[in-house]
Amino acid sequence: MIKDKRKLNNAIQKELLSIAKTEAKFQKSAEAETSKYKELLKSKIPPGLNQTLEKSFSTAFGIVFKNGVGVIEKSFDKEDISQDFDIHDYSINVKCSRKELKNLKKKAKKSNFKNMSITTVEGIGLGVLGVGLPDIVLFIGMVLKGIYEVALNYGYDYDSPAEKYFILKLMSTSLSKNNDWVVKNAEIDNLLNTTRQVDEDMLKAQIEDTSKLFAVDMLVLKFIQGLPIVGAVGGAFNPVYYNKIMNYARTKYYKRYLNDKLLLLNDSCKEESHLLVQTCTA
Repeated sequence: MIKDKRKLNNAIQKELLSIAKTEAKFQKSAEAETSKYKELLKSKIPPGLNQTLEKSFSTAFGIVFKNGVGVIEKSFDKEDISQDFDIHDYSINVKCSRKELKNLKKKAKKSNFKNMSITTVEGIGLGVLGVGLPDIVLFIGMVLKGIYEVALNYGYDYDSPAEKYFILKLMSTSLSKNNDWVVKNAEIDNLLNTTRQVDEDMLKAQIEDTSKLFAVDMLVLKFIQGLPIVGAVGGAFNPVYYNKIMNYARTKYYKRYLNDKLLLLNDSCKEESHLLVQTCTA
């Protein structure tokens, strides 16, 4: 039961305005020119490595989605995070303040530092050894762990085909460039407000699309990471990518939560209006 609907509505609208500013920054970053050093190094990469990398990402997503969820869930307390969300959500419904909304947002970000630390150590460590491609499964596993935690912090599960599809779209959009980012970001916003039926073919197609984009964007860095000693430089970019993906995912899950809360407010107001009409005509 929401105590003060008007107050909560105002708080949500202010948070949505803040999100719009954050999204504008994402778009500006997506429009930035490709680094010259990346273009230079691309010419030094052996032919066919891009296809190999794309296949590695596709395999990684398949492994984690099919067999890795149980392993990932051992690294955090799913029930505890879900109960924590219920407490925060109840507090939001009672106090209806922007402060409570921000507290929920802070909680969703809490595990970010720990996960970034792990992906930094893992990336640099394997880079020193000249291990590039095998690192991909570990990297994707850490990214999905982070997104799963974010989803739970906002009251959403992550194991249905539709949610897996949504997560893949989030990951793909976070690394997209220019107009591609604009189009995909609009698709994400559409998914926030609709329930979509997703079958295995759709999920497989999205895995391939996301894998292709990751392969193109991380090609140079994974090539460098595959070189002994200097590979640490490539591995050091793992947390950079992790942070970029997570910033986008957290923003969209928060926006989704706010949109769903607005829908709840609207439905509640309609129900109250209907009851009022019934009372007046009785």
